[in-house]
Amino acid sequence: MNPFYFQVSVPTRNTVRPEQRGLHVFTGPAETGAEAVRIARRTCEAALAAHAAGTAVPRRQPDGWGARGVRPGWSFDWADATVVSWECDSFLRSYDVRDHLRPDGAVTR
Repeated sequence: MNPFYFQVSVPTRNTVRPEQRGLHVFTGPAETGAEAVRIARRTCEAALAAHAAGTAVPRRQPDGWGARGVRPGWSFDWADATVVSWECDSFLRSYDVRDHLRPDGAVTR
């Protein structure tokens, strides 16, 4: 079975200024929503570890997941994370910068 693309949205809060809240979104392929959350969390933890070690946060990994924009000092509420599948991943894969999306939804070159 080919994996689906998922969007995992995780509520965040600034640990220094708790009134500052946000949402960090991770995207990538997985077999299930539960696996998507597990991979997103692993990707986030790897990005934070890289930052703590003084190295660059990795770009999108070969597995299709990345965590650019993760901010140290923000806590992630993984218990309240939501996950939805992307139904338009085939369009995103086939999109070319030379293509133009018409108002009726058709793609022309």
